[in-house]
Amino acid sequence: MLTNSHFHIAPDLQQAASACATLIVERLADAIATRGMATLALSGGSTPARMFPLLAEAELDWQRVHVFFVDERMVPPTHEDSNFRLAQSLFLALPPVPAANVHRIHGEEDPEDAAASYEAAIAEVFGLDAEEEEIPTFDVIHLGMGDDAHTASLFPGEAAIDDLEGLAAAVYVEKLGAWRVTLLPAVLQAARCTVFLLSGAGKAAPLDTVLVEPYNPKRYPAQLVRHNLEVHWFLDQAAKPSDEGMSHGRS
Repeated sequence: MLTNSHFHIAPDLQQAASACATLIVERLADAIATRGMATLALSGGSTPARMFPLLAEAELDWQRVHVFFVDERMVPPTHEDSNFRLAQSLFLALPPVPAANVHRIHGEEDPEDAAASYEAAIAEVFGLDAEEEEIPTFDVIHLGMGDDAHTASLFPGEAAIDDLEGLAAAVYVEKLGAWRVTLLPAVLQAARCTVFLLSGAGKAAPLDTVLVEPYNPKRYPAQLVRHNLEVHWFLDQAAKPSDEGMSHGRS
């Protein structure tokens, strides 16, 4: 059972996005106050498009925040499908986030090369020792969840779900017929704070499954973070899980 999940149910997506943005900013501010800098990993998709402008408006010392991406499609940064492009246009280009503090996945490169360079960028910012196989601890990782319970670009059955040592990997998503680069489970699980922003009735049943079913992330990848230090689910009313699911999450 989950012991670390907090549910925030809002009447609609806009209010859920606002609450999610508020918590992210609070956790980043705490990190800056404690360690002098903060780290944030963002997911893409249509739902966070409501949240990104709210982050852009937030009062925070963005000069001390390093922004990464949970995953990326293998497209150039100007492509309409690019997760970086969405975050850049709605958020990163607006507050004073130094360009040097934004660490994108180079989707225009060969997938394996992009994954390797992304791992190197993470290791540099976090000061990791590659020989020791250290795992970074992000202050906040923002995730989404698909109707099949996938999160990041870790889809059901993906072999990379078993990789508990690497930082990032190139994965071929069979159902989409496309390559992506994604953070790996160990990184997702090490986050100090994990936030999900979900919307729509199509998320309620998969979320119930993630909360209630026995731990099996190979089948339900979003379960990877069920034992994380702190997990927040920001949901609109339509995405609300059953009472049983919420009771498992709060147990």
